[in-house]
Amino acid sequence: MVGSLKVIHTANAAAPGGHYSQAVSHGGVLYVSGQLPVRANGDHSADQPFEVQASIALDNLVAILSAAGRSPRDLLKVTVYVVGIEHWPAFDRLYAKYLGEHRPARAVVPVAVLHHGYLIEIEALACAGHNIIEEPS
Repeated sequence: MVGSLKVIHTANAAAPGGHYSQAVSHGGVLYVSGQLPVRANGDHSADQPFEVQASIALDNLVAILSAAGRSPRDLLKVTVYVVGIEHWPAFDRLYAKYLGEHRPARAVVPVAVLHHGYLIEIEALACAGHNIIEEPS
C-alpha cells in the first residue's frame, strides 16, 4: 500500500508482463490494467481462436475483480481492444454471458495489432459497491 493506493495482485490471473500492476485501487475506484489472453499459469494463447482468447482475458478480469473483493456487477467502464472488428459480435455474446444483466459503459476499439499477436485486450474501471438506478426511458 502506497499512501491511499492499494496494489491488487492475484495468482489467479496472468502476472504483469512489464512494469505495471494487475490493478490499483484508489478513492473507491479499481483501475484494472489491460488483460491479454495469457492464462494465469503464464501460457500464451495467441494461436487459439478468438472466442478462447476472449474467454481467457475475461477470466483474468474476473479473477482480478475477485482479488479486490469486487465482482463483474461492480464494473463501471470497460474498454475492449479488438484486432478485427468482425470479432465484435462474438465478443458481445461472451461478454453478456460473463456480465448477465449488468451493463456498464463500454467501448470496443478496433486496432491493427496487439502485443504477442493477440486478438483482444480488456481494461476496466470498477467501483467499491454499487447501487444501480435505472433511469426511465
